[in-house]
Amino acid sequence: MKGNVILVGAGPGDPGLLTQKGRQALEQAQVVVFDRLVSPAILALIPPRAEAIDVGKESSHHLVPQDQINRILLEKALEGKRVVRLKGGDPFLFGRGGEELELLEEHGVPFQVVPGVTSALSVPAYAGIPVTHRDFCSSLHIITGHAKAGSELHIDFDALRRTGGTLVFLMGVSSLPNICKGLLDAGMEPSMPAAVVERGTLPGQRKVVATLAELPEKAQEARIKSPAIIVVGKVCGLSDRFDWFDSLPLKGREVVVTRPTDRSGTLSERLRQLGASVTDYPCIRTVARDPSPELDQAIRELDRYRWLVFTSPVGPGIFFDRLRAAGKDARALAGVKLAAIGPKTAAALEVHGLAADLVPEVYDSDNLARAMAGVEGPVLLCRASQGSRALPEIFEKNRIPFVDVPCYDTVYENPDPAPVRALLERPVLVTFTSASTVRGFVESLPGADLSRVLGCCIGPQTAAEAKKYGMTVVTAKEATMESLMECIKEV
Repeated sequence: MKGNVILVGAGPGDPGLLTQKGRQALEQAQVVVFDRLVSPAILALIPPRAEAIDVGKESSHHLVPQDQINRILLEKALEGKRVVRLKGGDPFLFGRGGEELELLEEHGVPFQVVPGVTSALSVPAYAGIPVTHRDFCSSLHIITGHAKAGSELHIDFDALRRTGGTLVFLMGVSSLPNICKGLLDAGMEPSMPAAVVERGTLPGQRKVVATLAELPEKAQEARIKSPAIIVVGKVCGLSDRFDWFDSLPLKGREVVVTRPTDRSGTLSERLRQLGASVTDYPCIRTVARDPSPELDQAIRELDRYRWLVFTSPVGPGIFFDRLRAAGKDARALAGVKLAAIGPKTAAALEVHGLAADLVPEVYDSDNLARAMAGVEGPVLLCRASQGSRALPEIFEKNRIPFVDVPCYDTVYENPDPAPVRALLERPVLVTFTSASTVRGFVESLPGADLSRVLGCCIGPQTAAEAKKYGMTVVTAKEATMESLMECIKEV
């Protein structure tokens, strides 16, 4: 049985510019064939079960020749696999997508094409350059600045000059001097505004704006490298006025996010929206205990408890899964009051139609314990197996009967440490949302010098754990994602 191939344009690099249809195709892929222009943030979306094949083409050097890439797509499809060919930008705009389809069509392999956001439009937009503007131009022209190895550029510079439109050259960094000379020789004004933008739409984006005559020298001084695009036209003069991307508060900051994979999305996305370069480095994950005889027994005896306490957003989901497995629903909690460590945990209860009766003003175990110092028991704690001792100690001190049920375990992940080790060579900000994320981070990097780490911690217990390992620490004013974000912006 034949599989199929989907050419997916990954866009210019910012994962937010990957289309919904492209992401859906990626999530369903069994094989993903990708090149070097696909950003790490998008590669992170490849399902763990999928076979990932790097064919990383570079200028003047193909890690895997094009004809072999075509053959890989065909062979994997003939194995009956769902294959995604993930290409930077748009697959049909100087992306050789048509060449890759020819062999598939000849063998009757089904294929689809998911267009991508092209760098010809998006990169200038991130550099504050509108490629069209009624006051300056009436046309846009996209040209490849890349010639085959051993060949010269064959561009009709005179024709381009006569259009009077904006010119966007893709893959042209190595040819920048020749491109500028060709336009000048064709009669374009030396004072024409021009720009070169490196690593467009990514946190490391850099740009050089100059006159056409000065651009090659200015780009060389700035050591501009591929991938980069060249823009020539009067619209480049608007770059400083319209540059929104370089104005983002976290533009270019390196931030490592250690939250579990299933909970990192919101924080990572918000950081990227503020311009940060985010490395997702999940150091822990939560695993529901199954079997869980202690929790099953507690559910059978729910009518004896006065309070049910959750200390993380994970707890309610696990609890209600076991409740349903026992043939019960929320009605079994009639007469039981609910305590949540913070608003996220309270929101997890609201998913099940329940409102928390108690949420401390400061969202951590110590303050939850103090808030519960005068309650009547018995109390049922439904939490991690390695939870804080604050709650049991306050209950014991105040002679409040309680049962501490471990309903899930926190286990350490084994992420690839190479990207983070490279970041540790210079000061780097790492976010910690629990003491266990600190421990997971440290265990994943044995022998690493953590003195350059600035740990941005969600609460004092987490901060205390980070200090044990020699990290510089700042602590959010409140134990919330919003406060943590403010803390990151201030450091």
